[in-house]
Amino acid sequence: MSAANEKRIHGYTAEFSTVPSLLAACRRVRDAGYTQTDAYTPFPVHGIDEALGIRPTVLPWIALAGGLTGTITAFTMEIWMNGINYPYIISGKPFVSLPAFVPVGFELTILLASFGAFFGMLALNKLPRFSNPLFAHPRFDAATDDKFFLFIGADDARYNEEGVRRLLADLGSEAIDPVVEDDSSDQVPRWLINIGLTVALLSVIPLLFVARMRVTTSSSPRFHVFHDMDYTPSKQTQRLTTIFADGRTMRPDVPGTVSRAQGAYDPDFYTGIDMAALALLDPDRAERLVRFGMQPPQEEAPPAEPAPAAAAEPPSEPPAAEPPAAETPATETAATETPAAEAAAQPAVPPAPVDNTPWLKKNPLTLDEATLRRGQAQFNIYCAVCHGQDGGGNGLVNVRAQQNVVDNKWVPPSNISEPTFAAAVYPDGKLFATISQGKGKMAGYAAQMKPEDRWAVVAYVRAIQLSRNAAEGDVPAAELEKLQAAP
Repeated sequence: MSAANEKRIHGYTAEFSTVPSLLAACRRVRDAGYTQTDAYTPFPVHGIDEALGIRPTVLPWIALAGGLTGTITAFTMEIWMNGINYPYIISGKPFVSLPAFVPVGFELTILLASFGAFFGMLALNKLPRFSNPLFAHPRFDAATDDKFFLFIGADDARYNEEGVRRLLADLGSEAIDPVVEDDSSDQVPRWLINIGLTVALLSVIPLLFVARMRVTTSSSPRFHVFHDMDYTPSKQTQRLTTIFADGRTMRPDVPGTVSRAQGAYDPDFYTGIDMAALALLDPDRAERLVRFGMQPPQEEAPPAEPAPAAAAEPPSEPPAAEPPAAETPATETAATETPAAEAAAQPAVPPAPVDNTPWLKKNPLTLDEATLRRGQAQFNIYCAVCHGQDGGGNGLVNVRAQQNVVDNKWVPPSNISEPTFAAAVYPDGKLFATISQGKGKMAGYAAQMKPEDRWAVVAYVRAIQLSRNAAEGDVPAAELEKLQAAP
């Protein structure tokens, strides 16, 4: 610094010993029109702000502006991202869901309000300052002990050195001292600049590594900062676990769960049962099926009383005192039927419970070529391995089992073209339920096939049956001529 600036006056201080004398002096200075003033006390003094004429700070308005900016920014960003630029349904909420946007809006509001309060405070207090001339004042240390100081800055618009000295003398201060500017250099030390530049250059190196990794590939494993985020303990399928009571790692589907993509739950469509008719026959079972979706009631059928010999056919309606027993839909196999001659030689057994379930008789899908091709594809994937592509029960699983059978206990898959599975005997709804829930060794395919695919398989099975048992009159005339003309 030049010699002219070494003794430049920063302002004047007046020293007081009591709070009342300090407050009286502050009021006099305020009334004199000085604004660049401040008071320093060893403890908080109530009323000092009013005595000095300090106006309320604008810092709350800065914080409010920052908070409103955060709120508007957050909601604008979320509405644009989720409602306009990339509409995406999350947990079934609408694209523009203001209640769902509140958490992000709240966080950004707090963040920018805090930034406004913090940086606004620094700006209003003209911070950071590397030096304050008051700290070099020889008597100013007493401000933290038992003395009170009033300061008038030289940058005040009404500042006049002689006038300030006379005013402070009239206030009855114990000591009036000029505060000179610090004689240290006002330049930032060169070594501090060098350290800052070095840190700035070194901070670019990680960014360069990240940029390089984003545009290149590597055969080396990733570098894991937090291993628990990459190596979360997990169980493999078909393994035991102590976490669940049943000891299984894989968890079964939750009963009654219906995907939102499936739309409204239609009990008839998902069960293959006419629910209106079932509600009249067995209200409890209808309620359970509606509640649990594809999960049928697992009840033991009540023991049936021996039916009289004359009762060759089941009654059209169940007795009022005995509700119909709930029977799980099942695929019936011809191989398990007992011939009449053998049945006569065997001891009498109670007849099986009568299936009074009002199965749907008509496939709810539109029966067209697209539906049949869809059913054929699903049939060939899941059913043909056992039943064969022609439905005759000669699939690869059956062929392999016949080659390796040693105890003659293998039950061949059913031939779906037999009269037992005709639509008049085995309605479409019952066939759908069999595909969904399985029968005997046949597992259910509700978890593998969508309901639409299972109904398409039902349509394709009916097409197979029609092709195997069709009469000449069932063939369209144009196709019949082609068949007759073929060698």
